Amino acid sequence: MLICKEEYEEMTAATRERRMDWWRQARFGMFVHYGIYSAKETHEWSMAYENRTPEEYSAYLKDMKFDPSMPEKWVKTAKQAGMKYVVLTTRHHEGFSLWNSRANPYNSVNYGPGTDVVKLFTDACRKEGLRIGFYFSLMDWMHPDAWKCAVDAEARLRFTLWLQDMLRELMTQYGKVDILWYDIPRPMVSHEGWDSLRMNQMVRELQPDIIINDRSRLKEDFGTPEEMIQAEDRDWESCMTFNGISWGYIDSDACVPYSYNAHEIIRMLCKATATGGNLLLNIGPRADGSIPTEAIEPLKKVGAWLERNKAAVYGRKSPTVVYKANGLCSATEEKNKVWMWNWIRPKERELQFGGFLGKLKAVREAATGKEVNFVQNARYIRLLDLREDIWDPVLSITVFELEFEKEPEYARGFLYPQLHMGRTYAEKREALERSLHDA
Repeated sequence: MLICKEEYEEMTAATRERRMDWWRQARFGMFVHYGIYSAKETHEWSMAYENRTPEEYSAYLKDMKFDPSMPEKWVKTAKQAGMKYVVLTTRHHEGFSLWNSRANPYNSVNYGPGTDVVKLFTDACRKEGLRIGFYFSLMDWMHPDAWKCAVDAEARLRFTLWLQDMLRELMTQYGKVDILWYDIPRPMVSHEGWDSLRMNQMVRELQPDIIINDRSRLKEDFGTPEEMIQAEDRDWESCMTFNGISWGYIDSDACVPYSYNAHEIIRMLCKATATGGNLLLNIGPRADGSIPTEAIEPLKKVGAWLERNKAAVYGRKSPTVVYKANGLCSATEEKNKVWMWNWIRPKERELQFGGFLGKLKAVREAATGKEVNFVQNARYIRLLDLREDIWDPVLSITVFELEFEKEPEYARGFLYPQLHMGRTYAEKREALERSLHDA
């Protein structure tokens, strides 16, 4: 029985903590954009941008010489990179489904790859222990009702029922699905236009533990800022291309100057984690399904670094006001622990942080657990005698774990009252001295 929006939102809110728990701890996932555009090698929106007819565009299906072993390589690469879930474009705006769909004969079994890509993908995720996400576009450039639906009630009914038929297949043919990632709710401007209440209620009845993003004109479980790391006042996930140009495959050699290196990926991951969100980093495989060359080495380095510094990333981190901890460091935090991500080696064998109101219990190298010497007074914490071999051997990004007696208060630059609207420096110093003495 269909329920109203208020009842639906109450129902989903009641189970959100349980359903979202794994995702809030995962922090890092892989987006995989694969479709006909992978064979065209210009851009995933090229059909629309270039005003190509369906017949012209579909001609690229003959170039989709898909290797069935590739979905396992996507997933293994994601796991090696430290990612905890993978989201696959089961059907992009071009209208081509990557599964054996009765509702949509224009699919990867009947054309192009000649195989059920979604099944290969879900089998690989389960084998490697990664969570499964299905991207599903609401916009469609092939279906005759896809634009009429905005002004024609009969076309809207046909189109929304067709979408629901495809979703029902995805939710029943592949076992447990962890994420439904909608995209582009055009041309309808409301959830009523998409019949999203009926559609998403059906999805949740078939997949009770699923989490759903915010792109069906309903707020649902999490927000999706795109191509920017931008915090929201709810659960959120930034989705990022690998090159700032295209989600789909374009020439690897040409992309190298624009592609992210491992340092840049880790900085994005730090900012997302520090501000309370997740990072969903994309790869756009070639037509044969192989991973673009320029993505392989950076992802390996990121995974090796995360294996040593996992405590700074995974888990339910609190959004922190200490993100820019000093000129050379950023920070993530959880309860009484703060992880300082040191980007640039200091000239001296020391690092200094001001502004923490609370007794520091210990400092350790996050990668090794080795204790680090420090001093603390009413003005600063200073890490001492930093060895030459303390810097990470692959990326030189070293993380220090600061453990306090209890969750610390932070007040940036409290020697300088003009930075603060609250207590004066003298009050802050007095509070810190009192906390040091009491502890």
